[in-house]
Amino acid sequence: MHQMKHEDWKDTKMTLHLLSQILGKVRLEMAEQQPQWAHVMLPLTPGGFTTGRLYHNDRCFSIELNVLEHKIIVTCEGEHAVIPLEDGTTIQSYYRQLTAALEQLSCPVSIFTKPQEMTYVTPFELCTDVFTYDPELAASGFRLFQQAERELAAFLAPLRTRKIMPALFWGTFDVSGLIVSDRYEPFPEDKVIEKGAFDEQFIEFGFWTGDGQVNEPTYFVLPYPFLFQELTTGALEPQDAWYDASLSEAFYRGDDVQTFLKSSFTLLAEELGWEKTDHTFRQLTMPFQKNRR
Repeated sequence: MHQMKHEDWKDTKMTLHLLSQILGKVRLEMAEQQPQWAHVMLPLTPGGFTTGRLYHNDRCFSIELNVLEHKIIVTCEGEHAVIPLEDGTTIQSYYRQLTAALEQLSCPVSIFTKPQEMTYVTPFELCTDVFTYDPELAASGFRLFQQAERELAAFLAPLRTRKIMPALFWGTFDVSGLIVSDRYEPFPEDKVIEKGAFDEQFIEFGFWTGDGQVNEPTYFVLPYPFLFQELTTGALEPQDAWYDASLSEAFYRGDDVQTFLKSSFTLLAEELGWEKTDHTFRQLTMPFQKNRR
């Protein structure tokens, strides 16, 4: 598949990544906690990413990073505040404007302002570096996530199992969903993020747009507990999919995404010793949705 590479939009992507971190940290503070940090994920909207519905006392609010309309929209009880996304605006400015908007709407939120899971660690309120925002590149980058979210949802939605539907993990800036087992598997090290994320066996299905080392956007499948060994139960499909034992991840960059996701799940579930997975794929008995394309 021909897709925009990391190098094509890395500067604009950095801006969006940091802005998504601000939204994610608001969600982290205000949403009801869920296993695997599912409550901090940012769902996709038709135009970007959102905190979804949050509550400050008896006031309901949300924040949307609308990439296609190039603005941040804060909504609370019928009132709105809009912050334009513009080239050259600092993260400090975005953060101050967003904080002021929440206070004006009587929904003040205090967050930990240091970026997480990034090499860039300047707190938002101190981040005076000038950041790029190219509207066309931002829109094209968002459509990569949009396409991936649709592929991942098409795979996960009909499955008869406990799952987390795909949304944006703002720490690593990937769109991912999970199938979670009922096997408790606490993380062996005393790390806050990992202990919250890795405490039950699961298989993660995701899409990542790359970084300075990996320029290509890539679908990935990650099992927990990590395997760190070659697969013994068969070969991945399609043929151009591959498994990296050193990372305990399967990868794919082609068009037959559904085959890759199902093949990866089947093999990794067997490697983890999961039982009775046939029921997971039992066909739904609902009427055909004639309006879906």
